Amino acid sequence: MAVNIVVPSVGESISEGTVAQWLKKDGDFVRADEPVLELETEKATTPVSAPASGRLVVAAKEGQAVKIGQVVGRVEEGAAPPEKGADAKPQTAPAEEPKGEVLLSPAARHHAAETGVDATRLTGSGRGGRVLKEDVLAQAEKKPTEAKPQAAPAKPRETRQRMSSIRQRIAERLVAAQHSAAILTTFNEADLSAVIALRTKYKDAFQKKHGVGLGFLPFFVKACVEALHAFPAVNARLDGADVVYHDYCNVGVAVSTERGLMVPVLRDAQEMSFAAIEKKVAELADKARQGKIAVDDLQGGTFTITNGGVFGSLLSTPLLNAPQAGILGMHAIRKRPVAVDDQVVIRPMMYLALSYDHRLIDGREAVGFLTRVKECVESPERLMLDV
Repeated sequence: MAVNIVVPSVGESISEGTVAQWLKKDGDFVRADEPVLELETEKATTPVSAPASGRLVVAAKEGQAVKIGQVVGRVEEGAAPPEKGADAKPQTAPAEEPKGEVLLSPAARHHAAETGVDATRLTGSGRGGRVLKEDVLAQAEKKPTEAKPQAAPAKPRETRQRMSSIRQRIAERLVAAQHSAAILTTFNEADLSAVIALRTKYKDAFQKKHGVGLGFLPFFVKACVEALHAFPAVNARLDGADVVYHDYCNVGVAVSTERGLMVPVLRDAQEMSFAAIEKKVAELADKARQGKIAVDDLQGGTFTITNGGVFGSLLSTPLLNAPQAGILGMHAIRKRPVAVDDQVVIRPMMYLALSYDHRLIDGREAVGFLTRVKECVESPERLMLDV
């Protein structure tokens, strides 16, 4: 009896995917619930397990586009697993035919040494195949022509590779975001002296107590939560002619992976502590980079934070993660001269960028949001005291 392997449903908005790779070969014995292939969709890569134990029959090729519910293979039940050592019969190497000794005349041997001709490769014209002087000289005349180096074939100067399903979807969403929203970006800068001092003072105690390091991201997540409460339009989305306001903050955090940019979501970030944010971000980022992230981990975001600073970016204009109306861009920290109390001092500064949908958010709200984020990270005690 054969049991079909079908493409599973991996999300409400996903109708197709691509067979990324088969983890087992056609004809292999597989066990029930053992992963046999990886399905790549527009959001993530999902393992698909065998529905029963038996012999695997592959019906869809790697790289093939498939629909949800489509049969991509089957498992033939009743097939027994191969016994150990069943295929371990020693192979007897074919015996090589003995090669006869090449006969050289004394003159042939002398001229071969002078001309550098390998006389053992010659077919002699003498009696019994004996190599004569004439054979060696004839080969010596041919040698310069034969030894002339040939030009190496030209190397291809371009390669062609099909975009992955995830990369295609990313491209579609980015283009759609630019075409469907009135995207505008406003900028500010923040002095991170206080955050750096706080991290330096408590990083060891934080690590010891919570088992994770204290980075910059939790400060910005908490600052954005405060700003989203103060300016709820930045946390909203458009649905036709309606504005949908969210009473919660599901903050997406952009993560770069080999498969492309992914945005795992911190659900109810307004209720998370610094330690909870660090642990959850580390967990989601690790799953994303290993290709094990679930579709649910990538859905439901209301606002996004992206940090180009980890790659050295000093300034950028991030694109919206539709249907969200706002995205905060963090950047590299650089020591720069700034004016403080009419004095020029050197401070660790970061440029901040807020891209927003101008159809929903006015400049006053966007600037106010970014100013609130700046105030919170420059005075992190605000985040502790809720002021």
